[in-house]
Amino acid sequence: MVVRMLKGWCGILLLLIVFMGVKAQNDLGSTFKTQPYVSFSDASGGFPLFGNGSVAPLIVAENDYSGVHRVAAHLQKDLLMVTGQRPELISKDFSGLKSAVIIGTLGQSSLIDGLVTAGKIDVSDVAGRWEVSLIQVVENPLEGIDRALVIVGSDKRGTMFGMFDLSAQIGVSPWYWWADVPVEKQSELYVKAGRYNLGEPKVQYRGIFLNDEEPALGGWVRENFGDFNADFYGHVYELLLRMKGNFLWPAMWGKAHADDDINNAILADEYGIVISYSHHEPMMRAHVEWSRYGEGLWDYTKNKEKLDQFWTEGVARNNGYESFITIGMRGDGDEAMSDDRNIDLLTDIVANQRRIIEEVTEKPAEEVPQVWALYKEVQEYYDMGMRVPDDIMLLYCDDNWGNVRRMPDDKERAREGGLGMYYHFDYVGGPRNYKWINTNPLPKIWEQNKLTYAHGVNKLWVVNVGDLKPMEFPIQFYLDLAWDPDRFEAEDVAKYSEVWARQQFGENYAKEIAGFMDHYGKINGRRKPEMLDWNTFSLLNYREFERVADEYNALAAKAAKVNEQIPDNYRDAYYQLVLYPIERPPTSIISIMPLLKIICMRGRAEAWPIKWPIACAIIMRRIH
Repeated sequence: MVVRMLKGWCGILLLLIVFMGVKAQNDLGSTFKTQPYVSFSDASGGFPLFGNGSVAPLIVAENDYSGVHRVAAHLQKDLLMVTGQRPELISKDFSGLKSAVIIGTLGQSSLIDGLVTAGKIDVSDVAGRWEVSLIQVVENPLEGIDRALVIVGSDKRGTMFGMFDLSAQIGVSPWYWWADVPVEKQSELYVKAGRYNLGEPKVQYRGIFLNDEEPALGGWVRENFGDFNADFYGHVYELLLRMKGNFLWPAMWGKAHADDDINNAILADEYGIVISYSHHEPMMRAHVEWSRYGEGLWDYTKNKEKLDQFWTEGVARNNGYESFITIGMRGDGDEAMSDDRNIDLLTDIVANQRRIIEEVTEKPAEEVPQVWALYKEVQEYYDMGMRVPDDIMLLYCDDNWGNVRRMPDDKERAREGGLGMYYHFDYVGGPRNYKWINTNPLPKIWEQNKLTYAHGVNKLWVVNVGDLKPMEFPIQFYLDLAWDPDRFEAEDVAKYSEVWARQQFGENYAKEIAGFMDHYGKINGRRKPEMLDWNTFSLLNYREFERVADEYNALAAKAAKVNEQIPDNYRDAYYQLVLYPIERPPTSIISIMPLLKIICMRGRAEAWPIKWPIACAIIMRRIH
């Protein structure tokens, strides 16, 4: 029997090796957000952003926000990548310029306000709105300047979004740094004549949660940046802005955003990224900070004074920065606070937290943005009758697997504080984890979040993206969807895949790559690789296991063929975004467990037509 089982193991491992060997051989503008307004050839009446071998200079008023100046430097670098020339970035002394790109924030930039006063631009559909960008070709905007491309923001982020929208339209992917997507050189760039209002987002706050980030993201960050510091987070903030996101729950496994590097918070505010802390990290303190600085138990019934002091320090450290303060209290380590449902205690905790907020900020609590996450057992408290003041946002949550748990009623939709949704692309917790690769099909993301939006949940959308790196495709879809869910109907989901593929890899392979992305999302969405076990697919009925394996292999072979054909400069990006997530799930050793069970239990080892010593030798060579 032992010999027979060993033979079975060798046969299974050999099958895995064969399985792996077969696999190894084998116009909606830049996004759905805006219409295309950039031409790569001379457009009639267009503004020459890059023409006759010259790139237009960038002008930003000295008195505009520091974050606007920072993003203008990114636009300067983007134009260099596309044109091969670095445009001047000027804040004063515009003499001698005949054309320029004038960038600024309404009500903050003296240049923009001067254009409004002079009647050069109409901002009636921009003023007072949330994160609106206006892009317009203007004649004779300033003395001596014949023509300009003007980028106006209704607020700081509106200006930034306008600049990064232009970057996307000239061919710089949001993933140029994170996924090595190449930037194609262009010989001409023209902005078509006209007036382009990029609109207002339908969901006010849109962002991601870096979570479950050890060891993958954590190891990479420490190797390349030393720690989760401002050098690292600067790339996260830039990425969010390039996709018109504005919100972040920072990494929290043994990390503390502001405590690890105070410049993390300073830089986030400069970029206009709204920092909050996750569902179990109240009062702007990371969970790990209690182990660093806390005294006594994480128990409000026994340690109220120390906890209040701890929370006071968190709010004080963040005072003056744009943020959402998480309120409430869960147990130490993302657990329930206790086995009972002590609603009176939780209500008292929230009241004390709001008192602290008022004392530190010197503002009424209702004027300071706060969020209460109805996560896991906290939703039970809410369902049992616990309530918080009406100005606090209620953050609903999915079931950790991408299925929303609860929708608001009419009374909840009327809340002054609004409603949000915490969604998952990655999860660590009971009963099982999934955190390896992207296993989130776009149709499900669309369906569940359109449902969320249709029920009035439009204040905040935040999604757990784990290490960030494997989730590029669904992250961009999620943030595009959050910008304007009304533009996405069911038939647009497949179109989106092609738009996304074209943005990363150009026109030639966009249809094929879009098909790959949709197909692997469908396959991995059926059963996440971490969930495969010996009961998943049947070996006895309908050739289920073989058909699943064949489907995986056929897809991997097609993706590998494109990898051989795609230009060399796209190979790194293609491997990261397409090939790796397609090739790896079939090689998971757990996927051959059904074979082991059947062979061992039914004694069919003798049926394998191979000499066992030879098979084991092959296996050992492959392993080593």
